[in-house]
Amino acid sequence: MTDPVTATAVPTAGGDAVRVELHGHVLLVTINRPDARNAVNTQVALGIGEALDYAEDQTDVWVVIVTGAGEKSFCAGQDLKEAAAGIHLDDPRVERWGFAGFVRHAISKPVIAAVNGFALGGGTEIVLASDLAVAVDTASFGLPEVKRGIYAGAGGAFRLGRQIPAKVAMEAILTGEPISARRALELGLVNRVVPAGQLLDAAFELAGRIMANAPVAVQASKRIARGITDGAVVAEQPDWERSQAEGKNVITSADAQEGMRAFAEKRAPRWQGK
Repeated sequence: MTDPVTATAVPTAGGDAVRVELHGHVLLVTINRPDARNAVNTQVALGIGEALDYAEDQTDVWVVIVTGAGEKSFCAGQDLKEAAAGIHLDDPRVERWGFAGFVRHAISKPVIAAVNGFALGGGTEIVLASDLAVAVDTASFGLPEVKRGIYAGAGGAFRLGRQIPAKVAMEAILTGEPISARRALELGLVNRVVPAGQLLDAAFELAGRIMANAPVAVQASKRIARGITDGAVVAEQPDWERSQAEGKNVITSADAQEGMRAFAEKRAPRWQGK
């Protein structure tokens, strides 16, 4: 199903950090930074964002699959080294698309997350922004931001409780503790859990079941179900505004600075509550 001989490469500004390949009517997007646990830097955000725009613009693309390279990490969230260096890309598209060029990038084509390893922080937020998800049985999901003195600002804080039971979501958000793949399946966070060697086959099989239906009808159905109008989920706008307003206070707090220092120094943080 994923024979590279039959795949057509789609170039993006992501360069080597993101592989984008067209397999028939399926666009396979791979975060290709396994040595960095597939953490999201500016190249990844540009590559994924442009890939989703390509998918939306091309009538021959019917389904998108997003995955990570390697066998350990789907996505470890933001590239903290780049963030610490103050690297910021002045591109209005990235602001509009949201984290990873993905979490606020609502397209009509169905998107399947193929979770090949742990999905932490922004990795889980990519899954939450996807329409469907399959995962390897060793995968895990979580929003550990509170352990670092920060918060799940890419949609996790409000989306998790809308996709799994509220009290289970609140426990995950407030403790920062992970959810196993099997538990994620029980909760409905993912659609399938499979052995590692079967992940992409399972994702393409699910894509095939979608593609057996009329593309125009599928895309209209997604827009209705997700509340997408002109490429945005209007109902979520107040949530994003609230998240950004809270984020200004959290990120500038003493606890946030301490959390980052403690993480870098590999020690337990000393919180001050301010």
